[in-house]
Amino acid sequence: MTRTALIVTDMINTYEHEDAHLLLPSVREALPGMTRLIERARRGGVEVIYVNDNFGRWRSHHDELLAAALHGPYGDVVEPIRPDDDSLFVVKARHSAFYQTPLEYLLREHGAGGIVLCGQVTEQCILYSALDAHIRHFDITVARDAVAHIHPDLADAALRMMERNMSARVCTSADPDLPL
Repeated sequence: MTRTALIVTDMINTYEHEDAHLLLPSVREALPGMTRLIERARRGGVEVIYVNDNFGRWRSHHDELLAAALHGPYGDVVEPIRPDDDSLFVVKARHSAFYQTPLEYLLREHGAGGIVLCGQVTEQCILYSALDAHIRHFDITVARDAVAHIHPDLADAALRMMERNMSARVCTSADPDLPL
């Protein structure tokens, strides 16, 4: 079996953006699935890697981003999935977790040939990260109950595209065959 890493995408967030009111209900719905995946990965010794936008704060580091999110008005959404001391953290500037980041190198160094994606936004960062993982020959799993969306119809289409065009396995966070 291929070694896998859990990628938690863009969940360290203050939700101070124009479409946050559309995203937050889906985040709250997906939060139990995300926490289930994170706990399962940690129990199983699977690498948990947070890949997150830096929101244009180029002089900050992950502790500052986390503190801003935890102390913001939606800290209750961030608290259940916060990184622990063993979690790895990669800062990204654009949609894909791979675009101009060291993620591919980090995964290869840890012997991971597969990833499980969770986080936000299904029809944007999750989709683009899955595509970039596919072209880099990683096995991809997406837990449909652990990804949040802005537009439900686009999220459904994105999940279908990942499954059909990128050979992603789309399942739930409770799936006993999930590679964590």
